[in-house]
Amino acid sequence: MSNIQLYTAKKTKSSVFSSGRLYIIIASVVCLGLLSSTDPVLAHHALSGKIPSNFFEGFISGLAHPVIGLDHFAFVVAIGLLSIGQQNSFLIPAAFVLTAMAGTGIHVLNYNLPFPEIIIACSVVAFGVMLLVSRKPNWLVLAGLGAIAGLFHGYAYGESIVGAQMTPLIAYLAGFSVIQYVVAIGALLIGSAVSNKFSGIKMLRFAGLAIAAIGTVFLTTAITG
Repeated sequence: MSNIQLYTAKKTKSSVFSSGRLYIIIASVVCLGLLSSTDPVLAHHALSGKIPSNFFEGFISGLAHPVIGLDHFAFVVAIGLLSIGQQNSFLIPAAFVLTAMAGTGIHVLNYNLPFPEIIIACSVVAFGVMLLVSRKPNWLVLAGLGAIAGLFHGYAYGESIVGAQMTPLIAYLAGFSVIQYVVAIGALLIGSAVSNKFSGIKMLRFAGLAIAAIGTVFLTTAITG
């Protein structure tokens, strides 16, 4: 091997390690930032805990909940990014959104799902990790995993609407369904556009590391109470 080839190989190896260190640093900063502000991050109520009493309040609360809750928002972005390049990509977030409505119904009907906060955090970590690896599951597997996660995310959304009348309940379901699908499809389209111009693999790994870090913080909080 010539000196030029050796230099090129060393430079490439150094670049890989530098990128890896950068990802670790970014993930550490995200974790520290979230741990230092756990209470605001966990505030998922758009109306300060008030039960929506009309269509407008229900719809606004539904729009806000998946965005205010960083764990939910991170998952929605993750499922959108994982849909990039997949067959039937628009159906993957749809599976999550549909079962999220079912999960809210389970909560409203006073049925219980086990360890919802832990499972939600685990879903965020898992989908973040899937963004990190080069080999992604096919669309059916992603849709199935998203549907399972949707039950638990929707169950958590139900906490804000238990006891509400039918009109604000329907508006709430419509609100969080619309915002989640819009965010997921937005992540899919923006991610696809960015991937075409820059290194798609690096972008997805960066996003995956940040999302997995967010999930880890919420998982730690859920376990330690």
